[in-house]
Amino acid sequence: MSRWRPPRPKSSPYITLEGYKTLETEMNQLWERRKHVTAAVTAAAAEGDRSENAEYIYRKKELREIDRRIHYLQKRLPSLTVVSEKPGNLNQVFFGAWVTLEDEAGKEITYRIVGADEIDTSGGLISLDSPMARALLKKMLDDEVVIALGDQQQRYYIVAIHY
Repeated sequence: MSRWRPPRPKSSPYITLEGYKTLETEMNQLWERRKHVTAAVTAAAAEGDRSENAEYIYRKKELREIDRRIHYLQKRLPSLTVVSEKPGNLNQVFFGAWVTLEDEAGKEITYRIVGADEIDTSGGLISLDSPMARALLKKMLDDEVVIALGDQQQRYYIVAIHY
């Protein structure tokens, strides 16, 4: 049995203006942090034997993680499409919409459809690529949405849409 796995499907290249600014801020903070970590690596390297120097090993690992994230952001940011304008029909679900759903029990849940780089399920931000977002796209107010969760199906009704 091999370890080969097919590549992950590419995530959608869309992002909200707030999400784009957050990623830019993160990259700038990483560059600042990198300066301090590089200085710490240099100081730890000057202490002598690097093979048994825990500080040196830890800081090199931290530097690799920072460089990996910076590399990802430098490749990802130029390829993103910032969506900052509201759609023409505000009663239909599109990218960037806050959608309030009501399940059959009467419980309400609010989600915002955002890009893959800014998801935060605790804050109600779901990816445009998620099954829930795909089911919601282009639906209108008071429409029924059916989400398949394994063997079960969950029904929701769109109660409110705002941008």
